[in-house]
Amino acid sequence: MAHTFDDLVEMQKAADKAHDQVRELQDAFGRPTATPWSPEQTDTYDKAWKNWRALADTIQAAVTEHAKDGGKLRFDVEAAVRTKARHPEPKPELAAA
Repeated sequence: MAHTFDDLVEMQKAADKAHDQVRELQDAFGRPTATPWSPEQTDTYDKAWKNWRALADTIQAAVTEHAKDGGKLRFDVEAAVRTKARHPEPKPELAAA
């Protein structure tokens, strides 16, 4: 399935958000080697990690397909997607304030 550039940006935002959740859990739970996690903590972390990896795998495959279909370098497409997802342009009404 072909994805538009805007689709890729939204997919990257979702993967970034999932990664943030994994990092938040790591911060909240601490290192499992220092303080063992409960089974519930382990389950919560595993689910969050698997979700992030699935989203990351999906965006990577979509970027590859988009680059190939458009005859572009994959690196350039990935860089543009990440830049747009992580550093969006300010909304016009906010920029004027």
